Amino acid sequence: MSETAAELDRPSGEEIGLSPDFVRNVVDRIDAGDAPAVRSAVDGLHPSDVAELLELLRPDERLTLVAILGPDLDFAALSELDEGLRDEVLGYVGPSRVAEGLAELDTDDAVYLLEDMEEAEQQALLARMPDEERQQIERSLEYDEDSAGRLMQRDIVVVPPHWDVGQTIDHMRESSDLPETFWEIFVVDEAFHAIGTVPLSRVMRAKRPVKIIDIMDTEQTLIPADMDQEEVAHQFNKYNLVSAAVVDDEDRLVGMVTVDDVVDVIQEEAGEDIRRLAGVGDEALTDTVIQTARSRFPWLFANLFTAALAAIVISAFGVSIEKMVTLAILMPVVAALAGNAGTQTMTVTVRAMATRDLVHFNVRRVISREVLVAFLNGIIFAILMGVGVSVIFQDWQLGGVIAISMVITLGFAGLSGILIPLALDRAGADPAISSSVFLIALTDAVSFLAFLGLATWLLL
Repeated sequence: MSETAAELDRPSGEEIGLSPDFVRNVVDRIDAGDAPAVRSAVDGLHPSDVAELLELLRPDERLTLVAILGPDLDFAALSELDEGLRDEVLGYVGPSRVAEGLAELDTDDAVYLLEDMEEAEQQALLARMPDEERQQIERSLEYDEDSAGRLMQRDIVVVPPHWDVGQTIDHMRESSDLPETFWEIFVVDEAFHAIGTVPLSRVMRAKRPVKIIDIMDTEQTLIPADMDQEEVAHQFNKYNLVSAAVVDDEDRLVGMVTVDDVVDVIQEEAGEDIRRLAGVGDEALTDTVIQTARSRFPWLFANLFTAALAAIVISAFGVSIEKMVTLAILMPVVAALAGNAGTQTMTVTVRAMATRDLVHFNVRRVISREVLVAFLNGIIFAILMGVGVSVIFQDWQLGGVIAISMVITLGFAGLSGILIPLALDRAGADPAISSSVFLIALTDAVSFLAFLGLATWLLL
């Protein structure tokens, strides 16, 4: 007899996410070929939980699960997957089912599933969809990737200003093509220009004869369709928006962006910046070994040249190191502290640039602050390292050399950590991608040059 969903420890309303026992038992049922138990367990799960389950499975288990679910596979779950895994799952499903599933989704989710496909594959799927849904998706695909036009959904509630509350409520009750979830009603004129908004709560509390024009808000944040999605997220954060109208070049309403989509953008952009700072590109945990190695290779290759620069500096002081082996012992300490100090400043700077907290108006003040912080830490570590080295190696001159080196290198690292991202941004490069490469090269070279140069000059 097959296990029921309850026996598989399916998450309840009080639980968040999937328990390890639930996932393990679903895998056991998949391996045992118990399709009814698997279908019963997955039936009714939130799309995000279905997406999480798909991510946790091996490729063969994932294929089996998709086959078991068949027409019951919720395509909303696929919009929660990373690009590589999303394409893999779509490859398991026939074109007819894909077209059917896309037609069931909001426009923005359907566009997300389609946007990275080959043109021929896109057109083949769109040709299988109902005319209205196909036309909406095609119009969204005309906008640039990562723009508000791609992010928005076209299913919106619009009314003219002369309608009353009663007409508006009747319209929402009788129309079959409204979005499943919305918070605002958009008010438009005869040319479909967005002239105001009305919160749904205000409509429900107003009397039926009240005119929409009398209760609408005329002040609203309009999002141009060609605005970058990161800027859209900034607008939502700045003005505490729940939804916002998207307009074309002539200020005509073409869709809306909602806060749930913006949360996805914030998560995507933050994760992208973190991965780029570490040099791992857009890889995901579901990528193959070859894909992961290929994405990390360019970063490691660039680091090869930065290490070569440091090696050239060290080689210039080869005679000094031979005469005083202690220098070789202490070199990594100076370089490591400088690298960490620079990385701290760089991370804060890149983040501040992304959130628009660092702008032209306050850049000088922030640079001064970071340099002072770096020099203060340099003085503190100079004292600690100077005393420590003097005691351990019984050489006060060596302690003085490493102390002076600490002040120089940490100060330089702090200055580099903020100036490098700013310079790259001004040059049109993405500071999240390029900053670390330059920072590591400079801090290593300067730390070795300062420490070994001072030691050669003062001790040998």
